[in-house]
Amino acid sequence: MKNETKNDTCPLRLRASRDALEIIQGKWRIPIVISLMYGVKRFGEIQRDIGDVSPKMLSQELKALEENQIISRTLYDSMPVTVEYSLTPLGQSMNKLLDELLNWGNHFRKEIVGK
Repeated sequence: MKNETKNDTCPLRLRASRDALEIIQGKWRIPIVISLMYGVKRFGEIQRDIGDVSPKMLSQELKALEENQIISRTLYDSMPVTVEYSLTPLGQSMNKLLDELLNWGNHFRKEIVGK
């Protein structure tokens, strides 16, 4: 009976993991989220935090994260126009996940790369 329960939940877990990976996949999305965990930032600040991301790629990834409600974009009617990015509550909920990813990355580096 226990195996049936595990087997029944496997497709649901796989679907949920695919959904999550769809949101955070790619080279730049996690670094963008990590940058915004330290506060509200403008485009140039995010680009400086990440380093080697092109403006075009950063713009595309910010749009994708906004569409998936991970970040919010606030436009200020000023001269010049100011745009700020911040994490939504959904984006902030990734904090624990990213902490675990960091811990695993450090463990991986020690176990595999450090040998």
